[in-house]
Amino acid sequence: MSWPIPDVSIVIVNWNTRQLLLDCLAALPAATAGIEPEIWVVDNGSHDGSVAAVAAAFPEVFIIANPDNRGFATANNQAIRASSGRYIFLLNSDTVAQPGSIADLVWFLDAHPEIGVAGPQLLNADGSLQPSWALFPNLLTELTGKKIRWRKPYPTRDGTPAYETDWLDGAAMLLRREVVRQVGLLDESYFMYTEEVDWCYRIKRAGWPICYVPSARIIHFGGQSSKQAATRMKAELYFSKLRFFAKHYGKVMTLTLSIGLQMIFFGKLTLGSLLLILGGGYHPLGKLFVRDGGWLWAAIGRRVQQPLLPERF
Repeated sequence: MSWPIPDVSIVIVNWNTRQLLLDCLAALPAATAGIEPEIWVVDNGSHDGSVAAVAAAFPEVFIIANPDNRGFATANNQAIRASSGRYIFLLNSDTVAQPGSIADLVWFLDAHPEIGVAGPQLLNADGSLQPSWALFPNLLTELTGKKIRWRKPYPTRDGTPAYETDWLDGAAMLLRREVVRQVGLLDESYFMYTEEVDWCYRIKRAGWPICYVPSARIIHFGGQSSKQAATRMKAELYFSKLRFFAKHYGKVMTLTLSIGLQMIFFGKLTLGSLLLILGGGYHPLGKLFVRDGGWLWAAIGRRVQQPLLPERF
C-alpha cells in the first residue's frame, strides 16, 4: 500500500522550550488547513520533559530525541533526511503560526515554480513587525550590528504581494525539496546562527530567487533557547559570522572582521572597567561590559587561531 506524499514537512528543533513547543504544535492544524503536513520535532537533549509532553499531547508528531545538544543545523538536517514532504518548512519552537499561514506559503511556491524559498511576515508578541529579511552580510553590517533590510517587489503571477531579498530568517522558512537536493543540507559546521544565511547564499548562487511573503503571518517570540546560555550564544554568533566570511569572502575579509570585532570587544572591556572604577565596583552596566567584552575578546582571539572551516571546504 502506498501513502500520499505530504505537501510539507514541518521541522521544529527544540531545546528546553516545552510550553512554547506545545503552543507551537497546537497552532499547526489551523496554519496548514487545506494541505497535508507531516510534523517532525527534533529535541536536542532537553531536560524539561519536552519529549514526553509532545508524545502525550501530539502522538501524530514524529520525534527525534537526541541525547545532547547537536546544534540547529545538525538537528534540522536529521529531520530533513527522514522526512518526505514536497516542501520543507523550518519552524522555531518559539513561534505561533497564524491560521492559513503555512498553507499560503505552500500555495505561493506551487504558483511560482521558479522561486526556491519563501518566508512569512514575522511578528513580535505585541503584533509589531519583526523584520526577517536582509542583504547578505558585509564588513559594515557585521561591525555595526545593523542589517541592511533590502527587498524589491517580486512580479507574482497571482497578484500576491511578495518581495525578493537575499536571505530570510530561519525561524520560519519554506524550501523546495528540489532546492535542497541541488545545493545540499544546512552546513553543520555552524552550531547556531548564520546557517540560514549560508543556505540562502548557496541557494541564490544556484539561481533560485528567495521571496518574503507578508500575507502569511507567524508570531515569533525570539531567542528563547539562546537566553538560557546568553554569553555562550553570543560567542557562537560571532564564530558563525567569521565562519561565513571564511567560507564565502576569503582570508583577508575574515581577518579584517576578526580584528574589527576584537577591537570592539576590547573597547567594551575597557569602558566597563572604567565604569566599575568610577562606580566603586558596583556599576551594573560596567559588570556586563567587562564580562561580555572580556570573554568575547578572548574567545574570538582564540577562535581565529583555529581552522574556521572543516576540511571539506
